[in-house]
Amino acid sequence: MAERILKTAEALMVDRGYSAFSYADIADAVKIRKPSIHHHFPTKAGLVVAVLKSYRKRLMEATEMIDSQIKNPWKRLEAYVQYWEGCIRDRTAPFCIAALLAAELPSLPEEVQAEVTLHFQTLSGWMERVLNEGVTAGVIRLQAPAATEAQTLMAIVHGAMLSARATGNCEVFQLVTSAALQRIAKR
Repeated sequence: MAERILKTAEALMVDRGYSAFSYADIADAVKIRKPSIHHHFPTKAGLVVAVLKSYRKRLMEATEMIDSQIKNPWKRLEAYVQYWEGCIRDRTAPFCIAALLAAELPSLPEEVQAEVTLHFQTLSGWMERVLNEGVTAGVIRLQAPAATEAQTLMAIVHGAMLSARATGNCEVFQLVTSAALQRIAKR
């Protein structure tokens, strides 16, 4: 039951954000009573923290899989971007939940803010490491320090998600992120 609650909460947050969903919405979707949700997750903040921890765990597993399956660091970044392009195109996960919540950060409970920040640190750390490996391998050229380039790439990917959502056009995401990857490709 807890897993169904988490998945439903995540879907509602991607669709509506933090403030626009409630336990009543989850209860309706899962077909349970609100006290059942409170049994597993006494507070909304605690529920969202659990969603974000699960989300970050999946991110770490996915980046570890990319690292193990793709040797070329530039191709790893491309695979990360292509993952999101596929999610946007087929609407399986049209937006990064941490990026969505980052837009609401000042109004979120402290424990949720901390999880959002940790997600961004995890992702940027992975990107920075991959960028440095790409420089060493001779397939990536940086115009700024790797930490700055990682933040730039993260901002571009998340911004492209926003543009794709606003326009209803996945091609916007593809065009913007492709240009960002080409900018760092050493050719």
